[in-house]
Amino acid sequence: MGNCLTVSSSSDVSKKRKALPIESLFKLPAPVPIWPPGEGFAGGAIDLGGGLEVCQISSFIKVWATFEGGPDNHGATFFEPSPVPKEFCMLGCYSQPNNKPLSGWVLAGKDNTNDPLSLGGALKKPIDYTLVWSSKSLKIKQDKVGYLWLPTPPDGYKAVGHVITNSPEKPSLDKIRCVRSDLTDSCEADTWIWGPDDKEANPNGFNVYSLQPNDRGAGAPAVSVGTFVAQNNNNNTNNNNNVGAAAAAAASSSLPLACLKNISSNLSSMPNLAQVDALVQSYSPWVYLHPDEQYLPSSVSWFFQNGALLYQQGEESKPVNIDPTGSNLPQGGSNDGAYWLDLPLDAKAKETVKKGDLQDSMTYMHIKPILGATFTDIAVWIFYPFNGPAKAKVEFINISLGKIGQHVGDWEHVTLRVSNFNGELMNVFFSEHSSGTWVKASELEFQNGGGNHVVCYASLHGHAFYPKPGLVLQGSGGIGIRNDTAKSKMVLDTGARYLVVAAEYLGSAVVEPPWLNYYREWGPKIGYDLATEIKEIEKSLPGKLKSAFEKLVKSLPNEVLGEEGPTGPKMKKNWNGDEV
Repeated sequence: MGNCLTVSSSSDVSKKRKALPIESLFKLPAPVPIWPPGEGFAGGAIDLGGGLEVCQISSFIKVWATFEGGPDNHGATFFEPSPVPKEFCMLGCYSQPNNKPLSGWVLAGKDNTNDPLSLGGALKKPIDYTLVWSSKSLKIKQDKVGYLWLPTPPDGYKAVGHVITNSPEKPSLDKIRCVRSDLTDSCEADTWIWGPDDKEANPNGFNVYSLQPNDRGAGAPAVSVGTFVAQNNNNNTNNNNNVGAAAAAAASSSLPLACLKNISSNLSSMPNLAQVDALVQSYSPWVYLHPDEQYLPSSVSWFFQNGALLYQQGEESKPVNIDPTGSNLPQGGSNDGAYWLDLPLDAKAKETVKKGDLQDSMTYMHIKPILGATFTDIAVWIFYPFNGPAKAKVEFINISLGKIGQHVGDWEHVTLRVSNFNGELMNVFFSEHSSGTWVKASELEFQNGGGNHVVCYASLHGHAFYPKPGLVLQGSGGIGIRNDTAKSKMVLDTGARYLVVAAEYLGSAVVEPPWLNYYREWGPKIGYDLATEIKEIEKSLPGKLKSAFEKLVKSLPNEVLGEEGPTGPKMKKNWNGDEV
């Protein structure tokens, strides 16, 4: 269901100000296609077991808005989901900062137990409300006075969302439902939505945060409700990069709200292979390489067929050629240093392999359930035979880091998060060296004339992914590693040649290639002396910048320094867990 906004009557405040981004409704550039037939994917509702069925609502009625405070000092708006489908009930309200187009959602619940009024019903009305906060005494720009209420659940039940009103009277007990405790899981505050303070959350004041489950791995049953938590003089917030540093996380168990839990073992809400292919064809990213990029991606088989070698500890003088499928690579185990891969011995062949082959490149998809199988993550893995040298910016000086940053075998990925309720693209994760960034669909760039295909930019030599072109400096104070991105004629359509290499929930329908279960390093350990490289580079720097540069380099992760050969996709934390 696309976003829809109904604005109730308000004061003259709206006539005296400029339109805010949230007053525009985000829609994907192209209509969502009709998905191939399947079992439960994109069916509109999902059965979480225990008598609880949920649907996703992204149409709202505005209840209260403030026009200052919060991100960019633009304020925030608070909504009720509407319309709520027949037999479903509201579980909580929605809120979003005003500095972005409206693009959110919340879940509504339906009680499918035989007797909803019995002690075992999946949903129950609250027995009362507590007023958490009111804007009545706050001297800020607002359309009305807002009141935030916390439902008081009956014994054996938990609240999963707040109610927002613009009246001091308590909401009707019929307004919202609480959820049976065994159908809930713990959650934590995520990103800062709003607080009266400008630009950053004040841990000693009032703040509103989005919520996310504590446990978000592929096998985790916790389900996000899409609601928010309001906190007054409370420090129980997650140390997210969008949250004030002083508002670091404490014990999340003390939060007044919970998330949901999928206690059903049925994964029918996940897409089948035909539906996966349709999702890839609809949303697969177009990756723009930097115009000066020398080290291009390739397929894994191209890397093997063009002379990549397998080395074994103690047998370094006897490297082995690798089968195109990786069938002679050691399988399983751990990254114990006993084996590693390297470039061909022949100098000409080595240079050829380092440059990769864009025309022969292939992407590798890992499909997994996330957030209790209410969403599907499509991790799009891209392989580069070689990661080029890094560049640094030291205030006004740009310098090449020589061998620093170079390594053989470079795995990068971008992850598409798709709603299993309707198949819509919701978020994209851009991996950036050892971390990364989640970006909402409303903030993405899409390929011109390419429907809903996401645009992604790969940084020069380092191949980190970013949602926008330009310079991202990995460091602080004007000193850091350069991540330069720009559009060029070199572009990789990740859906043109791809292979689904893993989808554990589909069982034997997907056969994993042998190279995927090679758990050792895809390149040798560092082949240079870091201290010597630093001293050589420092010769070109003014005295006061030398120590700052040295501190920067030594703080970089081994992945950036190239000190260790990278491991393959299955050895990354996000393979079974959530993204960073």
